[in-house]
Amino acid sequence: MPDAVARGGPVIGINRDGIRTGAMPARTVALTFDGGPDPVWTPRLLDLLRQHNARATFFVHGAQAARHPELIRRIRAEGHEIGSNTYTGAVLGESSAPRFRAELELTQSALAGATGRRTNLLRMPRTTSPDTLCGREWQAARRAAGYGYVLVAADKGSRRPAQGIVRQLSQTESAYQEARSLLKNRAVERFTTVSDGLGLVPYASPSLLERWLGRGLIHVTGLGQVFSTAMIWILGVAGGLGVLRLLLLALFARAHVRRLERFRTGAPWMRETSAPVTVLVPAYNEEAGIGSTLRSLLDSTHRQLQVVVIDDGSGDRTADIAETMGDARVEVLRQANAGKAAALNTGLAHARYDIVVMVDADTVFEPDAIERIVQPLAHPAVGAVSGNTKVGNRRSLLARWQHLEYVFGFNLDRRMFEVLECMPTVPGAIGAFRRDAVIGVGGVSEDTLAEDTDLTMALWRSGWRVLYEESAVAWTEVPTSLRQLWRQRYRWCYGTLQAMWKHRGAVFGTGPAGRFGRRGLTYLALFQVALPLLAPVIDVYALYGVLFRDPWESAAVWFAFLGVQILCSGYALRLDGEPVRALWSMPFQIVVYRQLMYLVVIQSLVALLLGSRLRWQRMKRSGTAAEQIGGPVPYRSVPMR
Repeated sequence: MPDAVARGGPVIGINRDGIRTGAMPARTVALTFDGGPDPVWTPRLLDLLRQHNARATFFVHGAQAARHPELIRRIRAEGHEIGSNTYTGAVLGESSAPRFRAELELTQSALAGATGRRTNLLRMPRTTSPDTLCGREWQAARRAAGYGYVLVAADKGSRRPAQGIVRQLSQTESAYQEARSLLKNRAVERFTTVSDGLGLVPYASPSLLERWLGRGLIHVTGLGQVFSTAMIWILGVAGGLGVLRLLLLALFARAHVRRLERFRTGAPWMRETSAPVTVLVPAYNEEAGIGSTLRSLLDSTHRQLQVVVIDDGSGDRTADIAETMGDARVEVLRQANAGKAAALNTGLAHARYDIVVMVDADTVFEPDAIERIVQPLAHPAVGAVSGNTKVGNRRSLLARWQHLEYVFGFNLDRRMFEVLECMPTVPGAIGAFRRDAVIGVGGVSEDTLAEDTDLTMALWRSGWRVLYEESAVAWTEVPTSLRQLWRQRYRWCYGTLQAMWKHRGAVFGTGPAGRFGRRGLTYLALFQVALPLLAPVIDVYALYGVLFRDPWESAAVWFAFLGVQILCSGYALRLDGEPVRALWSMPFQIVVYRQLMYLVVIQSLVALLLGSRLRWQRMKRSGTAAEQIGGPVPYRSVPMR
């Protein structure tokens, strides 16, 4: 830095004739305010200046000027001066050439759009007295002077107001108090602007194009503010729903456990049921897994079984494998391809027993699964029971993510639904029903693609209760490719939306139907429709915060939410008897897997609103559902009373 700058006044001009500096005349003070305009402090400072008939110079950030053009116009209208403090307050000495130019030009555009003027004054951010303009800051100052700017620093704090000073203040409470104290200083005759005190020309006239561009910048900034405000509200709603769901799951899972542990003295034990059971196995091209499924059923501790395999027009050896099982309890029915619901109705027509268990042909069962799942049906008010479906093929990362989803997202939900008496789905993988209850609602409906959800909701509306038997464990094969997963979840979500709309009248029902409608349908609408639609905002806003706001604050919020989810997932894994080491993949699940699930919900909702008709998509099986059989045992079941 030249000596002329270090020893000169705080106002610096650099041109072809060299460097010239200037200082305020004696008993003259130029109050300067950096940053803003601030919607809180700028009006208060303007009011204070008006009370003392004082003028000042406001060095504004262009971004704030575009957000609050009305304050820029008020500053100008009340006789004050406006200078540039760059667009975002960036340190010019550390900025690249494109960033340097953008910081200056965007500020000029904002001022041109708000006031129809270009400023000639510049205060470089994070500089105070002239001797702070050293090193790269001095090089940046010379470049800025090349754009025609007069550089305005500030006098050192040791200089007395009576000597004439340029005082640098911010737009805060402390700056307000300092300005008020200085305005009462009797040694000062005049409070004026920098340009007025030194006889400078503060403004230049922009071109018509510059004014239009400035107005466009202000308009776009206004739209951005509206968008940002909407994002914040959506973030609040999505975050609130997410936290509320986690709290509800943890609270009601604990209530479910306490219900299992509680024993009321004098309460009569409900007799255990050993009634014969019909097992319906609809199958379409399931040769890879049908053998394992039937063997696990035949090994059941519940011996009185009628196992009905309904071959729905398979083009492979599914029916042949079933017929060669060599057990009289297995019956095989063949029909032309008509869909899963039609196959189940065919099986119902051939069922000999009052209790019917419906299973998928790609699922294998623990030996006591059938015996345990039928026990709650000993109560005459219970019409259906959901089993505990677990992921059998967990070797790939995608399958591990689904394993976490099944334990945390599905099974923890079912514990809560049982406490609230609003179970919305008895899964097709394993579910027990009263045959007369199913026939009473017209059998398995073909109206939706989620026939299991549709049937469960119909049972509630008919006055039946639906329970969850967590100790009835079945192992299912999940998709191992993103394409198959997308198709499966798209069908599930689309069918669930169809079922919700079909049974929307339950909200106004009474008894079990009304409880299900007001609790179950409301929960599904909030947490399985609204939340997935809003949840991506959390991740998008977190990324925005890392890039453009405080990265540490954004990261802290995201990791705090992740921590709560991991705690809840760990609790769910413990309840299901699963090792918690599976939690290592959860951060990756949130970043990748859940975004896919959110997109599935969005696509399903759009397809439903547009009236698209989704076709059944079958998953290719590999027969790996039995990999985990004999694995972890969940928390003990409800003792029958």
